[in-house]
Amino acid sequence: MPSAPAHSASQDPRPCVHKFGGSSLADGACQARVSRILRDAGEPAQLIVVSALQGVTNALVALSEGKDDATSVLADLLLRHLALAEASADAVLHDWLRRDFDACATLLAQARGADCDEALRARIHGRGEIWSARCLQSRLRHDGRDCALLDARDVLTVHRHELGAQVDWPRSQAAWTAWRARNPNPHVVITGFIAREASGADTTLGRNGSDYSAAIFAALSDARELTLWGDTDGVLSADPRRVGEAMSLPQLSYAEACELAYFGARVIHPQTLLPAMRRALPIRIRNSFNPAHPGTRIDHEHSGATAVKGLSAMPGMALLNLEGAGMLGVPGTAERVFGALRAAGVSVSMISQGSSEHSICCVIRDADAERAAHALRLAFADEIGDGRIQGVTLTRDIEVIAAVGDGMIGQPGVAARLLSGIARAQVNVRAIAQGASERSISVAVGAGDTTRALRAAHAAFLLSGQTLSIGIIGPGQIGTALLEQLRAAQDRLRREHAIDLRVRAIANSRRQWLDAGGDLPADWRARVDSGAAADLAAFAAHVHPGHLPHAVIIDCSASDTLADRYAGWLQAGIHVITPSKRAASGPLARWQGICMAAARSGAQMRYEASVGAGLPVIQTLRDLIDTGDALRAIDGVLSGTLSWLFNQYDGSRPFSALLREAHARGYTEPDPRDDLAGMDVARKLVILAREAGRALDIGQIAVESLVPPALMALPRADFLAHLQELDADIAARHARARGRSLRYLARLDAHGHAEVGLAEVADSHAAAHLRATDNLVQFTTRRYCDNPLVVQGPGAGPEVTAAGVFADLLRVAGNLRRNP
Repeated sequence: MPSAPAHSASQDPRPCVHKFGGSSLADGACQARVSRILRDAGEPAQLIVVSALQGVTNALVALSEGKDDATSVLADLLLRHLALAEASADAVLHDWLRRDFDACATLLAQARGADCDEALRARIHGRGEIWSARCLQSRLRHDGRDCALLDARDVLTVHRHELGAQVDWPRSQAAWTAWRARNPNPHVVITGFIAREASGADTTLGRNGSDYSAAIFAALSDARELTLWGDTDGVLSADPRRVGEAMSLPQLSYAEACELAYFGARVIHPQTLLPAMRRALPIRIRNSFNPAHPGTRIDHEHSGATAVKGLSAMPGMALLNLEGAGMLGVPGTAERVFGALRAAGVSVSMISQGSSEHSICCVIRDADAERAAHALRLAFADEIGDGRIQGVTLTRDIEVIAAVGDGMIGQPGVAARLLSGIARAQVNVRAIAQGASERSISVAVGAGDTTRALRAAHAAFLLSGQTLSIGIIGPGQIGTALLEQLRAAQDRLRREHAIDLRVRAIANSRRQWLDAGGDLPADWRARVDSGAAADLAAFAAHVHPGHLPHAVIIDCSASDTLADRYAGWLQAGIHVITPSKRAASGPLARWQGICMAAARSGAQMRYEASVGAGLPVIQTLRDLIDTGDALRAIDGVLSGTLSWLFNQYDGSRPFSALLREAHARGYTEPDPRDDLAGMDVARKLVILAREAGRALDIGQIAVESLVPPALMALPRADFLAHLQELDADIAARHARARGRSLRYLARLDAHGHAEVGLAEVADSHAAAHLRATDNLVQFTTRRYCDNPLVVQGPGAGPEVTAAGVFADLLRVAGNLRRNP
């Protein structure tokens, strides 16, 4: 095939080739759309290669095999084509179609005879392309676009080969040149799929061969570009029927497209690429139903922006394994295996052999499985008989998944990422292989696991957004604020950061709502209230379904019972986030079990909001310790309620009056004793102490309660009626302070001694200058010894607490992006 001459892009006289698939031509509306696409392209010369209308070739093949009633099927097909003739107001086409369908019926009658040959079958199978081409030519003429019509059999000569139809390029080029001399019209509609052999007998290029036809005519005409129009927005990163997150790839190299096509992706007919590669002909895959989308460009460029560009799966396979100690070090074993399979007419799709040479594993088509196993048993009968080879084993229902990308060449860790992603989906890999080109990695898995494995691998390589399946328990004030923040941010995070946060489950103490989608509806609360009875086992299973490898449960409740479940969730690979202090400050043995489960599984346990709401208190402490600093002391104000009370208290108003105001503003718990008793502050100090490596329990903290025992025993209403009994003690403490500020502080020293209570702080202490409900944590460390590191800001309220939980969720997503 001659090489292409150079042309100026601005004045390129070469034609553009467009191929339209069956779905793009299915009816009158589709063909009108095709006409507009061709008109809007504004190209001076167009070769338009067509497939049969959708479903027509399948119907003709079935008829040629005697599977259906020819009369009724042909009648239905005729009506479809006559409708196209009527849409074009073409009476000549109408009459021609009736005559040609009668001729097809005659051919089908002959095919049922004993003398039916391949040429006759080809004449029947290719009839749909002839009808389709005539109908489209009529439509284009109706729309004011004159064009010629070419029956590809008049130009294209091929010969049969074990690798498929091979073009007789010199003969076909001469025929094309002669035909163009007789038909100079710049626009030509050409039948795809069909050709002739050198003998003159009709033949076809194989199923989906219209793509190949288009590439051949692009080569014969020295076209500048080939566009293959179908019903998807280009080549997708995976089969969208199996991976809902699959996305359009803007560019592929020829080699990448070859690999994807070989492993079963609905990309392009593999042979289509050969003429394009020889001439550096760019190919575009576009969607006729969405012509505004640019689709995918396939060319010689190698883009290594990502290690893996796409995933494909080859179904209907089987695993054939020859195993035995007698194979060790014996030369020629592999040759005998492949020789036996070739003699049996069995094609090997994938090979895997361990360096021990103890076994050879082949992946073959399932239809060939029994014949292949029989061939190997015969070839190695002597070795099997004397025990040198244990035997031949056959595993059915196998699919091969291939990860493909030029970017994996020389890139370490690609196989590890693929296998770890599949492992997280609980899928067992039966065999793995990688060619020396390093452009693809193939794994064999059970057919029932393929979809789950594909989705997991797709997420592992970030081929779509980083997807997290999220379940939220406890849609109270904090949970509601979090859900609204998530709903507001979902689109932006997908668009700007490729983070796909899918809220798939919400539960309260009584009911739950489970959703298969991910976009949070505005009426989520009504759906929860009308949902099924709460079932935490079903809830967790739904949030972590396997095909979405990253699952997060966010516990916004204050339930101690739920904290008991954290270790099990983490062990199952579910990340856990909570603003609750129950787990991190609860029984030490339980907390150690939670941390151990997270360490073993790799799942993340996040609880930043449990101490400072939206303040980065825990993260700051972690950073200090992780970077080698030594903690000497922690002190601070860890209650927004108590912060507000003592920021306001200067002795001019009774403490009880301030407490009533705080209660009315919603700053306190419904029962203010929950704040005044100091246990909430003590739990936060336990969390910080444990984060710093101290094995501290709540009972080891000296806690000063601001509520006398007599008032603690009263019912809540009676306590609220007796608040003035707190005033005298607080006033006395203020008087003794002598100008210092009263603050309710939590303190941990270098020896692990911990206490919480009311303290007098000098004006030089950071806590003396707090505002409103500010929390403050002061870290004194080896590095920050003279001037402690201070974290300060609002430490209470649903919005800021929800923001702290949201930040933890984004940290989880960020860690997964770095270590998927």
